[in-house]
Amino acid sequence: MQLCYNGKIMAGDKPLLTVDNRSFRYGDGCFETMKVYQGQLLLADLHFERLIASMHILHFHIPAHFTKEYFTGLILELCRENGVSQLARVRLTVWRSGTGFYDPVDHRPEFLIQCWRLPRHIFELNDVGVTLGVFPDAVKSSDKLSALKSNNCLPYVLGALYAKEHQLSEVLLLNQYGRAADTTIANIFIIDGKRVITPPKTEGCVCGVMRKHLLQSDFPFKVEEQPLTLRDIEQADEVFLTNAIYGIRWVGQFRGTSYGNANTAILHELLHEAML
Repeated sequence: MQLCYNGKIMAGDKPLLTVDNRSFRYGDGCFETMKVYQGQLLLADLHFERLIASMHILHFHIPAHFTKEYFTGLILELCRENGVSQLARVRLTVWRSGTGFYDPVDHRPEFLIQCWRLPRHIFELNDVGVTLGVFPDAVKSSDKLSALKSNNCLPYVLGALYAKEHQLSEVLLLNQYGRAADTTIANIFIIDGKRVITPPKTEGCVCGVMRKHLLQSDFPFKVEEQPLTLRDIEQADEVFLTNAIYGIRWVGQFRGTSYGNANTAILHELLHEAML
């Protein structure tokens, strides 16, 4: 597979990074995971709004040509070169140039774009509900860095390992107050009667693109932001997870509580119709 390194398409088996790379050393950067469908980058506005906001928070010196149009063009070209334009997962990773120790000496960004073919069933609601647990070994802080898709992903890596070791599909990460932040790869929502609720960013969750899309969408289900305790989740009628690749996945079980997916399935269908 080919990749795009700082705007140039090249073979994916070439060595590109040195041991001084700041993302390798410190996780000094951020990334976007996106989906291409039928030659179109889905939710492009929200992805690049978040990317630029993240780079500002990290004090990058952002070049004038780092626009949605610039990156979208590179992404679609790379997908065509790899023959995956019909349906692909794309990762755009950005890191700070130069070397130095913790104090950077160069604030210019470098970037890498990769893409992989996705299966068609990615658009379907999961047949079997996600089995969700709680990851006990890391706490998410509630600050401006917690909303970033940071290149420093250790809590999520360890959370994914914990899920695998305990035969869980996913795990919930909690904030310093013991409330829900997010999961290893998704934002969490509950359905309580006619209310759809997700934690606000002040609770430590990643600023998910699909989460923001649902908050801005004009669906019959109005999405609200509200802190969620574990008890709130256990007592919910339905629970679902969102990210840019899977869209919506329904949770079948959490800490001994089982859930259906009647309203989640309706919301999934509405989302599918609106996006495609």
